[in-house]
Formats: sequence, C-alpha cells, structure tokens
Amino acid sequence: MVKPVLTRTRKLSIIICISCIALFICGFRFITDETEWLNWSNRALTESYNPATEPNLKKWEITLTPGHFIRLRKTFQHGKQEYFSFNLNRLDSFDYLGTANNGVLHFKTLNDDIIVQTYDDPKGDIDSMSTVLNIPVKSISAERLDSLNSAMQYFKTKGL
Repeated sequence: MVKPVLTRTRKLSIIICISCIALFICGFRFITDETEWLNWSNRALTESYNPATEPNLKKWEITLTPGHFIRLRKTFQHGKQEYFSFNLNRLDSFDYLGTANNGVLHFKTLNDDIIVQTYDDPKGDIDSMSTVLNIPVKSISAERLDSLNSAMQYFKTKGL
C-alpha cells in the first residue's frame, strides 16, 4: 500500500490554515473578554453608585465606554446638570475611602484630565478641568473593589 505524501506546499498550507483559525479564535476571545469587562464594570459602577448622598438628585448615569472613558452625568430637581468625563489611560490612582456600607471611589488623574461641565446652573454654566473625581458608593464588598480596581487597570493599559 502506498502512503499519501504531503508536499511541502500542502504542509505549509495546512499550517497557515490552522494558524489563521487559531488567531481568529484568540482574537474573538480577546474581544469577548473586553466586552465582558465593560459589562461587568458598568454593572458594578451602576449598582454601587449612591445617589442618596445628594438629596436633590433627580437622575444619574455612570458609564464606562468602549473607548475607556468614565462618564458621570447627574441631573438635579431644578434642571441643573453636572457632567464628568475622563479617559482611563490618564488615571494615576484609584482608591476607596470608606466602609463596606458606604464610601467614595477616588479617581485621580495625572493632570487636570477630568472634564467638568455644568448646565442650567443658576450660578452660570461652567466648563473646567479637574484632577480628582469622587464617586459616592454604597454596599461595596472588598472583592468587588478588588475586581473593579483590576478592571480600571485593565482599561488603563488598553488605552496606552
């Protein structure tokens, strides 16, 4: 019986095909990982945000975007809005001040990298920059804080 012989070209074609499939699978998993991190981070930030620290707050939205921006928009009862935004690649430190029941997520950027805007403010609309953003949180466990810190570091390095 004669064994089929693979030519060098055929072997190379098979290796390239297998490599392409492996790269596709790895690349797809990478995208899924980032999407999972985004979904988890957004859920953790939303569930942990503590609006009770500002009694005149009507609605709020906190988001980590696919572009690795943290965005916080607050709307107060009389129409005033506050908007904060910064890219995680500008993050210098991420700390938590408080207890398991309530506290503050303390984001500090390298320079004045946090956009701060107010709209419909009786004192006038203001556009400025800041180095610190404090986000009030409630019922946040040490495990969730650790995971949130890992997520922030992951997205910080993704933007570099």
